Amino acid sequence: MAFTVEQTEGGARAGILSTSHGSVNTPVFMPVGTQGTVKSVTPGELTEIGVRMVLGNTYHLYLRPGTDVISGAGGLHRFSGWEKPILTDSGGFQVYSLSKLRKVDDDGVTFQSHLDGSSHRFTPEGTVGIQRALGPDVMMVLDECTPYPCDRGYAGIANKRTVEWAGRCLAEFSRSEGLYGYEQAIFGIIQGSVYPEIRKDSARALVGMGFDGYAIGGLAVGEPGGLMYETIGICTNEIPAGNPRYLMGVGTPANILEAIERGVDMFDCVLPTRNARNGMLFTGKGPMAITNARHAGEHVPVDETCGCYCCVNFTRAYLRHLFNVREILGPTLATIHNLWFYHSLVAGARAHILDGSFLSWKSEKLKEMEPGGRESGARRQSNQHSSRRVL
Repeated sequence: MAFTVEQTEGGARAGILSTSHGSVNTPVFMPVGTQGTVKSVTPGELTEIGVRMVLGNTYHLYLRPGTDVISGAGGLHRFSGWEKPILTDSGGFQVYSLSKLRKVDDDGVTFQSHLDGSSHRFTPEGTVGIQRALGPDVMMVLDECTPYPCDRGYAGIANKRTVEWAGRCLAEFSRSEGLYGYEQAIFGIIQGSVYPEIRKDSARALVGMGFDGYAIGGLAVGEPGGLMYETIGICTNEIPAGNPRYLMGVGTPANILEAIERGVDMFDCVLPTRNARNGMLFTGKGPMAITNARHAGEHVPVDETCGCYCCVNFTRAYLRHLFNVREILGPTLATIHNLWFYHSLVAGARAHILDGSFLSWKSEKLKEMEPGGRESGARRQSNQHSSRRVL
């Protein structure tokens, strides 16, 4: 894997992430394909939208269909029909979500499956082995995510464990080999809740190990938006300029633009796909609940400035009808639209970073999407953070 920064504007960066399955322009939003598929859309539709990288989840794929099935197919790319880059989470957040079904110790974590209650064990070395079998282009270390709020003592203990696990993951990665004839990369995950000194210690320890890239984890778990942005800036300031920076599980359009300004390159979140399935669509003028009765006679696109398949071919009235009669096509069209919106958002950010107009464009974009201006928009969004990794 290689990463090149092409242009900067303030903290914002436009770059290129090169992998064995192709190059990805950054900033990039990666749709979530937790179980080997981005819900309700095909790989071909993702390609038409412009998606170049997706995310899969180690925890879910380990449980179903299992690594034997996926490795027997030749890895996750071939199994899922997606031949472009893939990143897999280690499953650490899913284990965190199973607070009543898991026990963490210094060696790893024992947990009960949310499917059938069966007992399983994740260790740092084991999660690297699972991800070798899955075959993503980028794998993540096993980490311990802390809730919000948590006291400083627990945040420090969890981060110490995360750093130690990261070292074990990197050692296992270095002594093992990929199974499918192409190179894989591994990212460390910065933890530390919202405590600046713990975040700095975490980042510095991981950077000292020499990972291919660095993720910011443990955010979008209930903290106020301003505190999240402050923590992001603390982390990105510690990550070398030549490494990709990945903000895990965040978030809303406003979250993404604010994080880009603070130097983040990679994003993922379930928000555009999950909200689409529930009839909530993102537009340039803010969110739209398509099942609202006022859309029943609106024979215009969801967003007249949008070039997605849904907006070019169908109306609000038709899409509302599909949701009301529970036709499968409704969530599919809504998902296509929302993913197009997110892809266009980061592509627009990239274009404006390249021509030096990102900061002014961002300010106007936030005002358009959030009536009332940038700060009120950020406050309204602060309690809407949503992680892709929730079960």
